[in-house]
Amino acid sequence: MSEATQDSGSAPTKPKTEVTLIKMTDGREVGFAGKRKMLKEVLVDEKGVRVRFDFRSGETRTFPVRDAYFYQAAGHGISQKYGDECAGLEDVDDMVLAVDKLDAHLAKATDAAGWNRQREGTGLGGTSVLLRALMELSGKAVEEVEAFLSAKSQAEKLALRNSAKVKPIVERIEQEKASKAAKVDTDALLREGGFLS
Repeated sequence: MSEATQDSGSAPTKPKTEVTLIKMTDGREVGFAGKRKMLKEVLVDEKGVRVRFDFRSGETRTFPVRDAYFYQAAGHGISQKYGDECAGLEDVDDMVLAVDKLDAHLAKATDAAGWNRQREGTGLGGTSVLLRALMELSGKAVEEVEAFLSAKSQAEKLALRNSAKVKPIVERIEQEKASKAAKVDTDALLREGGFLS
């Protein structure tokens, strides 16, 4: 490959994470990626529900989910999963959409694979405002607009937000949201200072 080809401006490839295989005390061989020191795994089988912890030292521990705290443990896991779905989202309405989307996914899940799917970027940032704007523009129900938007990329959603027909509605909705979020009555402050009558 020539230097010109190498310097063509393409992004350098990220090196692959090194995986170290460790022989565990129970005989299994487990791969630890990068600097990871501990792995956790939920086991569900005829023995019940257990959680296994594998340590980079080769030690392994498995603990049962006991009846005394079974529901607390389940609730904690569910609250954590739904909360994780909101990570990185600033807008409360986008958070609502994210947990609704996760719940719809989990309602259709038939096994642990549905629960264990890896969270990807939700692409929901700003979607709630776009959703409301499209509902207002079209008169369509929330489910119809959600279905339409779920198939769109973030770039397509951004283009829709900035389209001539949708942008004025988006701006008005965002302005309404901002005014609802305002905690300080600036008019009262201005009157107090004698700047307004």
